[in-house]
Amino acid sequence: MTAEVADQKSPLARPRSDSLAGVAPSSRDVAADTASIAAAAPRSFRARPTRAEELRLRIADDIVSGALAPGAALDETELARRFNVSRTPVREALRMLASSGLVQAPAHRTALVAQPTHPDLIGMFEVMAELESLCAGYAAERMSGAERHGLTEVHEMLRALIKTGDPQHYHEVNEAFHATIYRGAHNNYLAELTLATRMRVQPFRRAQFRNLGRLAKSHAEHDRVVQAIMRGERVRAAQTMYAHIITVRDEYQLYAGSLTSEPHASP
Repeated sequence: MTAEVADQKSPLARPRSDSLAGVAPSSRDVAADTASIAAAAPRSFRARPTRAEELRLRIADDIVSGALAPGAALDETELARRFNVSRTPVREALRMLASSGLVQAPAHRTALVAQPTHPDLIGMFEVMAELESLCAGYAAERMSGAERHGLTEVHEMLRALIKTGDPQHYHEVNEAFHATIYRGAHNNYLAELTLATRMRVQPFRRAQFRNLGRLAKSHAEHDRVVQAIMRGERVRAAQTMYAHIITVRDEYQLYAGSLTSEPHASP
């Protein structure tokens, strides 16, 4: 069965990357995160994030946007003062960022911004596309009726959110959409690997929602995945999910390019 999907996706195949080696969270951490996200989807995806999670997203945004340059120091006391919180959630946020590879946190030393190189980032997206396509393919075969209903429920919520133009809210529900597919694959090991990689590239996936018109395009891509899953079309589900993640990569590159060109936009 795996060979079937691989054969069908061969025109989209990319060279593999070893850039993920040694940077994924521990199996225990990933399993806990997988369980919490999957349990939340689709009804509780608006559960309030912890203070540490909020800080992680805000610091990650600064890193991805270039406001915090590679090599910049991330002093816990200074960050706690900036965000008006104690050092405890700051320390936890930095730990999560280190797990995702955005931050280097040497023992007993100040954490530093460690943005991945362009080749590493491309490699991570390629692996992400392969893993998510596997999840979608298995989900097409294995999802229960209740799980399929849950997937359509989240999908329709995303459709409604297009009108609000709120990329942060869309991002949160989008996490539930993908988590529902991971769960529907009924392969815990695959779900762990996929979530570990997702956490690694999450800030870059999130950034692409700032592109004009991206929310509607993302939903259209999801729609093709959902239709294939509902029809039980394993190969089609895998192919459409792979294409979706590669588009996410391209959209992030477009967003990053817009940041680089901004200083030169005015005459």
